[in-house]
Amino acid sequence: MKLLVTGGAGFIGSCFVRHILNKYPDYKVINLDALTYAGNIENLDDVKGNPNYTFVHGNICDKNLVPELVEQVDAVVNFAAESHVDRSITGPEIFIETNVKGTLNLLQAAKECKIQRYLQVSTDEVYGTLDKDGYFYETTPLAPNSPYSASKASADMLVRAYYETYKMPVLTTRCSNNYGPYQYPEKLIPFFISQLLKGEKVPVYGDGLNVRDWLYVYDHCAAIDTVLHKGRIGEVYNIGGHNEKTNLEITKIILDAMGKDESYIKYVDDRLGHDRRYAICNDKIQSELGWMPSVTFEQGIKLTIDWYLNNQQWIKNIENKKASLV
Repeated sequence: MKLLVTGGAGFIGSCFVRHILNKYPDYKVINLDALTYAGNIENLDDVKGNPNYTFVHGNICDKNLVPELVEQVDAVVNFAAESHVDRSITGPEIFIETNVKGTLNLLQAAKECKIQRYLQVSTDEVYGTLDKDGYFYETTPLAPNSPYSASKASADMLVRAYYETYKMPVLTTRCSNNYGPYQYPEKLIPFFISQLLKGEKVPVYGDGLNVRDWLYVYDHCAAIDTVLHKGRIGEVYNIGGHNEKTNLEITKIILDAMGKDESYIKYVDDRLGHDRRYAICNDKIQSELGWMPSVTFEQGIKLTIDWYLNNQQWIKNIENKKASLV
């Protein structure tokens, strides 16, 4: 099989590329990435010599490049997205450009090239927020509360429309919060680790009791792989880790692992439109496709923290790149 993976130099995308190349030695992967601030070609240094791997520097909004690449492959897996909620609050325009128009461009190319499968990687944030009880199901109405989640919900609706209108072979996955190696250090876990390495305090929004369901990135990649190969066309599959933790719990776990006490916590004003709780029901993907998380949170968080502590130069390289762009 030949795959076009968009956004494959980002956090989850790069782990997925690595997962596919390791699991399927006869597959060929084209990685299309614009290498914006969160895209990091160093994430795939270990596979750049693989003859089955090709990197293309480009944007999913490019109406000339995208069809050229799509016609070369059997399936498309779309990770490419602007994904940071805070950035969407201060500058929503690029989120519409990439997440909505870029998805439309990919879908149109996939339709014209009669692609075998198109998989849209989405997020549980499209469902909005939960109270202290209950879960997000695939049938939960979409109710996004930030420009980021609104752009992802819009993309999901386009994917659905291309299935309903054109009978395109589409699939959609919606995941909970990912953690693991290679995550851009503006996200909670790597950001807090990098702050503590510099001896600085970590900022916790509001009371710190916002709840997220945490999923180890390579479990997520295995789930996407499963949906791509076994999923029912036109369906949505939720992917979660069943690891609900408050932001404060995660913070304390990181502090403890790095030998710091709670004096390193700095409470800050809550984020605008901050969803209180996310929690995903995994029943559909488990019962239909047989996927289940394989890494416990205790195992995953240790692997993650150890990776960042052992790869401090990777963090410094990103911080230096960020500084050069300012």
